[in-house]
Amino acid sequence: MQNKGKGSNKDKFDKFRINEEIIAENVRLVGEEGEPVVIALSAALAIAREKSLDLVEITANQELPVVRIIDYSKFKFDQIKKAKEAKKKQKVVHVKEIKMRPAIDDNDFTHKVNRAKDFLEKGDKVKFTLMFRGREMVHPELGFEVMEKVQEVLKDVGTIEKRPIQEGRNITMYMTPVSK
Repeated sequence: MQNKGKGSNKDKFDKFRINEEIIAENVRLVGEEGEPVVIALSAALAIAREKSLDLVEITANQELPVVRIIDYSKFKFDQIKKAKEAKKKQKVVHVKEIKMRPAIDDNDFTHKVNRAKDFLEKGDKVKFTLMFRGREMVHPELGFEVMEKVQEVLKDVGTIEKRPIQEGRNITMYMTPVSK
C-alpha cells in the first residue's frame, strides 16, 4: 500500500538519477571548478568510478543533462539539511476571524478590535465577518460603517487586503499586518 499522505524526505530526493540510471549519450559534467564540460556518459561514469564517487544527474530537463561527480549519500544529506533550514525560515501566516453584528455595543467593539490588534501585531491576517439577521439586511450601510470604524481604529497596525464586500447576509473584510 502506498503512502498517500505527506511524503518523507526520502521521496523528495529520489528524483535524482545516479550512475547507470542516467539516460543520455552525452552529458554536461560540472567539475569542482564549476566549468561545465560536454562529455560522453560512459567517460563520465569511468571518471566517477576512478574517484570512487557517484555520477549524479542534477538537472535532467535540459538538452544535455547536467551531472556532477560527488558522494551521493553526502549530497542527499546536504539536500535534506537545506530543506530543513528553508522550512525553519518559513513564516506560517494564520487567518484569524472576528465576527461582529451591525448593532454592536461599544464595549464589545473595543474588545473585538483589541483582539484583532493582538492578532495583527503577532503577524496573523484577520478576517472580519459582519453578520446580518432578519430585518437588519434593510440597512447594509450600518454594517459598512462598522467596517470603516474598524479600519480607522486599526490603520496603524494593519492594512486592508480585501475591502469590505457584502456576500449574502455577511460583509467580509481582510486585513494584513503592516510591514515593519
